Amino acid sequence: MRPVERLITMYLAIALDILYGDPPNRYHPVAWMGRWITWLQPRTAATGSTGRRFLHGVGILISGTLLSAFFGALLQRMAHHVPIPVRWFILALGWKTMFSLRGLLKAAAEVHDALIRHDIVQARQRVSWHLVSRDTRDLNASQVAAATIESVAENLSDSFIAPLFYGVVGGLPAAFVYRYVNTADAMMGYRSPEYEWLGKAPARADDALNLLPARLSALLIVAAAALTRADARCAWHIMRRDARRTASPNAGYPMSAMAGALRVELEKRSHYRLGTGPSPQANDIPRALQVVRVAATLGTCLFSVILGLSWLASREGSGEEP
Repeated sequence: MRPVERLITMYLAIALDILYGDPPNRYHPVAWMGRWITWLQPRTAATGSTGRRFLHGVGILISGTLLSAFFGALLQRMAHHVPIPVRWFILALGWKTMFSLRGLLKAAAEVHDALIRHDIVQARQRVSWHLVSRDTRDLNASQVAAATIESVAENLSDSFIAPLFYGVVGGLPAAFVYRYVNTADAMMGYRSPEYEWLGKAPARADDALNLLPARLSALLIVAAAALTRADARCAWHIMRRDARRTASPNAGYPMSAMAGALRVELEKRSHYRLGTGPSPQANDIPRALQVVRVAATLGTCLFSVILGLSWLASREGSGEEP
């Protein structure tokens, strides 16, 4: 896709997400990616040799990556054989299925709704179903709020900035590849007897692909804090101090920036503490969502500028008048 076409389809994709959200799972490409990963996982992963499990994980990663790139390229090529308005819609629909900002904000808002009604059981269920993979059965209200804030900060990168970034850089094939790798890591990247070696290759690939988007997301959170009632200076300070305290080389950046922006302490027991201040409460969740909305808007503006400059450069290179 040419830069101007990527710019148009990016805006259409974001509009589709805002207006309609995600399609049903039976039609969703990410659900198909999940089925592929599940089908390829060995039933004896916990008993196979370390090397065999690692190589099987590499196979799952490579096969899905190639298929994702192929289908992204195929959809992109097929779209160029239809009239322009339809082409843009097809490309936008394909790109939209690779990210979900509306779903993320809605899931966090549902947890907030349960917390302000003092329904801790439902709050735990909602944060577990939609936002985190940790055991939430014994979390108190403050810990549920913290888990929600951590998730929206991390998923600003995973579920929005990164898919847009790779779509801007490499079109639908790159966006599809990113989402497959991220899905494989979400399904297999655990430190357990079954997945320690099976999921190592997807986990490392996801770490590599998220190096730039995670840091960009953290900077966008700092900038968004300056435009809201959050604390931009504290966000910058805490990000620089605490970003490397998480096991993930990437997740700590947006989460620590958010902790500083809200001036709260985000803690995952026995894992990390990010920020300085009181534990978050239910009413800190809407503050985090406001920062995420502004950060997502700033990210969209940044990608728009990049695509606009690329379009102007391509026109100048071809000798056309801007």
